[in-house]
Amino acid sequence: MKTIKIMALFCATAITFTSCNDSENDAILETDTKVLFTSNNSNGNINMYNVSDMNSITTSTLTTTTLQADGIYYDGSEDLVVQASRSTFGLEGYTDVDITNNSLNVNVGITGSLDMTSPRELAVSGNFYVVADNADADGNTSTNDGRLFIYSKIDDTFTLRNVITTDIKLWGIIFKGNDLYAIADTTNELAVYTDFLSNTSTATITTSKKIVIEGIIRTHGLTYDSMTDTMILTDIGNATNGQDDGGFHIINNFTSKFNSTSNGATLAVSEQTRVSGSNTLLGNPVDVAYDNETETVFIAEAGNGGGRILAFNNISSGGNLTPSYNASLASASAVFLHKE
Repeated sequence: MKTIKIMALFCATAITFTSCNDSENDAILETDTKVLFTSNNSNGNINMYNVSDMNSITTSTLTTTTLQADGIYYDGSEDLVVQASRSTFGLEGYTDVDITNNSLNVNVGITGSLDMTSPRELAVSGNFYVVADNADADGNTSTNDGRLFIYSKIDDTFTLRNVITTDIKLWGIIFKGNDLYAIADTTNELAVYTDFLSNTSTATITTSKKIVIEGIIRTHGLTYDSMTDTMILTDIGNATNGQDDGGFHIINNFTSKFNSTSNGATLAVSEQTRVSGSNTLLGNPVDVAYDNETETVFIAEAGNGGGRILAFNNISSGGNLTPSYNASLASASAVFLHKE
């Protein structure tokens, strides 16, 4: 899932989540506070991990009234946490959240219509909140489809603008500039819908481009870091094995590699770095976040041991890495890294 990044001065006027040019990717500023927000399908609470110092991680919990949740996002300018509820089937915004505070009970401060069936990942661009719903859209299980619900946040309300039916099954989504990247669930494919938010009416659209990611069995989560042009995809492996056949792939220089791979073609595993193996504790990694400063990958692991939050560093060579951080979280479903 997305990471808020502190941009260099020459990017300061860019709209949030708009990528810098490739020539600007070297400017990575150190930040003081880093908080990993997590959601889960066990109790719906939001766990916050202060990962500013990876050697001394502290945790706190926002206790919510929802029972299950997936996609999660934090807006530091409003002290607002938003997650996609799988028990109410709508977006829920929790206001006045102090990330330096201790655990507390929170109430929904921003609500909207309850439109979805099976909400998963959440991607944000400006005031638009897009949720991937992986329920069968047309009632025919033999066809690949899903729906993207586009909400606009106005004051204390999430208003449904329109619904896009896709030609792929959905799970993870993320914005890269104006383009929305989406994994094609049940496959090892990565798709993009260019200039996505220009689709302002309820309609069915086809992918602008779709490529195969060699080495992955079934992908679920993804994140993109514009400062380093890095894409990371998770691999849950065989869906019946939630314990030890998962992994994640790191694609450096992603833009050029994606652009040079033709529609329908394969990005070779030799162009990627894979982390997997018995030491990793990866069985069903459903979401991912990335800290470019420390080159640390954070994983929401839904299967192994009942669910975990994992962190990996020293990832450049890939392989059968042991997590640098491992915390139990039952049915972990999503992660979002906030930096300030």
